Amino acid sequence: PDAAVPGLTAVEVRRARGRHRLAAQRSARELLRRLGPDHDVVLLHDPELVPTTVGLRLPPVVWDVHEDTAAAVSVRPWVPDRLRPVVARAVSGVERLAERRMALLLADEHYAARFRSEHPVVLNTTTVPADPPPAATTDADGALRVVYLGSVTVERGARELAAIGRRLRAVAGDRVVLQVVGPAHGEAEEVLRTARDEGALRWEGFVASDRALAMLGGALAGLSPLHDTANFRPSVPTKIVEYMAWGIPVVSTPLPLATSLVERSGGGVLVPFGDVDRTVEQLLAWADDPALAREVGRRGHDYALARLDWSTQAPAFVAALQQVADAGARS
Repeated sequence: PDAAVPGLTAVEVRRARGRHRLAAQRSARELLRRLGPDHDVVLLHDPELVPTTVGLRLPPVVWDVHEDTAAAVSVRPWVPDRLRPVVARAVSGVERLAERRMALLLADEHYAARFRSEHPVVLNTTTVPADPPPAATTDADGALRVVYLGSVTVERGARELAAIGRRLRAVAGDRVVLQVVGPAHGEAEEVLRTARDEGALRWEGFVASDRALAMLGGALAGLSPLHDTANFRPSVPTKIVEYMAWGIPVVSTPLPLATSLVERSGGGVLVPFGDVDRTVEQLLAWADDPALAREVGRRGHDYALARLDWSTQAPAFVAALQQVADAGARS
C-alpha cells in the first residue's frame, strides 16, 4: 500500500514475469522460510506459491482459492500451447496436494466441485464506499472516462479494448476517453502499447490497489470484455463488483455469473462477446444521457452496498483463519 496501515508490514517479493518464474518462487520460498515460523498462519492467494511450502517448517498454511486453477492454464500467455494439457494436469495434482497438506478457503461456491472435501466459502468482494462520486462526471480535461480495471491479456479483452478506444476516438474525439488501469501480459502488452501510442486510450499500467479503485470514481462506465473461457465461466469477475461498488455502470460480456449479477442489480448492460460496435453504442448513449448513466450506476451501488460489501464477508474470513490458527496451536 502507498500509506502505512496499522498492524500491517509489507515485504516486497520478486515478481514473476512471463516464463521467468523460478527466481520469484525461490524468493517467495526464502521469505516463507524466514518469516513463516514467527506467525500463526500463512495465507496464500497464488496457486504458484503452493509448491514453495513443501519441506518447510511452517505454521498452518491456508490457500485462498480465487480461480479454477487448472482452467486458468488456458489463459496464461507464458504457457506454450502444446504444454497446456500437461501443465493443467500438473496443476490438478497441486490442488490435490494442497487439499491434503493445508486448509482451503474458497472465494466462490462454484469452486467446491473441484475438491473432495467441504471447505469454507468466503466470497471475494470489495469495500463499498458509502457515497462515491456520481458517475459520468467529466475530468479536468472535460472528458468522460470509460475505465477498465485489472490485468490485461488477450483473453481478458485486450484487442477489444484497443478497438473500443479507437472507435471512441474516431466518433467522440476528446469527449469520451478509454482509461486502462492495470498491467498487460503476453501479446496484450504490445496491443495496448500500440493503441496508447496512437492516442486511442490512456494506459496507466500497474497502479496500487487503493489508488486504482479511487480512479473508478466519476467514470462514465466500467468495461469487462472477458472472453468465454473455462477459467472465467465459474467466477464473478471482481472488476464488475468493483465498478458497482464505485457507482459506475457496467458493460460486460455475458459470462454466466456476470450475467446473473448485472441482471439482478440492474447496474449495467450485457453485450455479446467481442462486440465492439454494441459496446461503443452503449457508451455513447450514456455519454449523451449522463443522468441515465448515474441512475444505472446508483442501482449497482445500492446492490453492492447491501450485498457485496467486504464488511459482510470479513468476519467469516477472520473466523476461518482463527479456526486454523487455533487448531495449529493445539497440535
